[in-house]
Amino acid sequence: MANMGLLSRDNPVFAAYAFYSALLAFKMLAVVLLTARQRFKKSIFASPEDAKMHPKAKVKHDDPDIERVRRAHLNDLENIPMFWIVGLLYVLTEPSAFLAINLFRAYFVARSLHTFVYAVIVLPQPSRALAFFAGLGVTIYMAVQDYRNQFLVIYYLAFAAASTSHGTISKVTANGIEFSKR
Repeated sequence: MANMGLLSRDNPVFAAYAFYSALLAFKMLAVVLLTARQRFKKSIFASPEDAKMHPKAKVKHDDPDIERVRRAHLNDLENIPMFWIVGLLYVLTEPSAFLAINLFRAYFVARSLHTFVYAVIVLPQPSRALAFFAGLGVTIYMAVQDYRNQFLVIYYLAFAAASTSHGTISKVTANGIEFSKR
């Protein structure tokens, strides 16, 4: 069973995860506002009822500037929720605080740069690809650590079930199983 202290603000890894997760949520909300800004600036809307509220507005679904911001937002929606899931599971593996905090920080910077070079000031490739793959690399690294940890827990539990002389299990971590004597 996971130590519930891991999901506490007293745990620096969880505190960093919560902080960078909140920043990512605010970043995604900022992209929504960026999309709205583009729509109002160009007087182009996706729905006829929205266009009726503004003089000279038109309904159009293929404006390149608006679509670029929308694609950046869709890319966030495809990637950031996975980070939230994998990152929370990673917190439960009790990683090094230094490593975990820097992974969370790197992911936030990578996603912010991805949005910036994709939707704010368009830079040529490979700028967007580098930012994307940096964030993807962080998520993959954490997912591998999550999987590795789950494999070790299952291995240790199977071993513990086979050896009853150790006592009862009090804690399971990536480093092994702690037993309490009966």
